[in-house]
Amino acid sequence: MAPPTRVLLADDHTLVRRGVRLILEGEPDLTVVAEAGDGAEAVELARAREVDLAVLDIAMPRMTGLQAARELSRRLPDLRILILTMYDNEQYFFEALKAGASGYVLKSVADRDLVEACRAAVRGESFVYPGAERALVRSYLDRLHRGDDLPARAVTEREEEILKLVAEGHTTKEIGELLFISAKTVERHRANLLHKLGMRDRLELTRYAIRAGLIDP
Repeated sequence: MAPPTRVLLADDHTLVRRGVRLILEGEPDLTVVAEAGDGAEAVELARAREVDLAVLDIAMPRMTGLQAARELSRRLPDLRILILTMYDNEQYFFEALKAGASGYVLKSVADRDLVEACRAAVRGESFVYPGAERALVRSYLDRLHRGDDLPARAVTEREEEILKLVAEGHTTKEIGELLFISAKTVERHRANLLHKLGMRDRLELTRYAIRAGLIDP
């Protein structure tokens, strides 16, 4: 018998992690070996521990699940990734696939879908919930009709990092220290964000970050 799949859970809500852990550890082929409270911690733990599969929430402090998925896909290409979220949102679903995730599981039906999604990811297969299947087909037909690709990201990955930290209330100095860049560089990115998104201040950036799922409302 093959050893159980080693799972890393990342969610900023302890009760959610506890519930997900109970679901997974009820299966003989899955074992939770690490838990993280945000995306940055998830990246650190995945690099430090022997992990086969990362299950990431989308909206977490410091680094979102999508940001963590992109980082993990770059650093640990053999690691399988699932996004676990409350958002039944086509944009997030497509972003998750682009970030390197094998599947997108809704928390509302995690007790039904999560184990199947984990096993599919380990087999190298994708897991697509029914609503997302319809979105995939519709998007494919729309792109076929228009002859174009998925829309480009509104902001770069670095700008997204800055946007999230600004919306969480961090100062320019704190953001620079967290991202290992100068305060001047932070200010330049913030100015680019305001210009690109047509916004005027931190409040509008925060509202945008909430709509984009970078932070919880």
